[in-house]
Amino acid sequence: MEKNDNGPASEYQENLTILRQVDFFSGLPLEAVKVLAYLCLRVNYRAGDFLFHQGEEDEQAYCVIAGRARLLHAVDGRQHEIRQVEEGEFLGRLTLMSKMRRLFSLEARTDMSCLTITREKFTKSLEQFPDLMPKLIKVMVDNISNWEKHFIAHYTADCSQCFTHIGVSLV
Repeated sequence: MEKNDNGPASEYQENLTILRQVDFFSGLPLEAVKVLAYLCLRVNYRAGDFLFHQGEEDEQAYCVIAGRARLLHAVDGRQHEIRQVEEGEFLGRLTLMSKMRRLFSLEARTDMSCLTITREKFTKSLEQFPDLMPKLIKVMVDNISNWEKHFIAHYTADCSQCFTHIGVSLV
């Protein structure tokens, strides 16, 4: 925990510090991030807990503060691990923008702590800053483009059919 002249840093101040490091909020003015830091909640999970399940409509985003999880995808009744989720990752940004169903499940591998923010609270904060939506859309477009560049650079050489399934940002 950070310390200042007045003693331990408040949870709000810690939340603000964490959110300022999340790329999704990078284009937002400090005042908007302060509102989000106030509105988000800290939630603790035990190893084995599911934060969300594939197919459900979950209306919140998660920033992993501590711990690890595994991203799972069910096919024909079998769970397949897609990848590990680590401290500092921000998941569910699209759920803040619109209703959608989860394509994956997320299971805590260790005890975890997350900052969570609901779509409702996110939307209410945007109402206070109506000029933010273009900035958020730019961040989303940049994220998609960067993901696709990374995918092309790292996976297409070993996967001849990968090129038939890309083009989200390039088309």
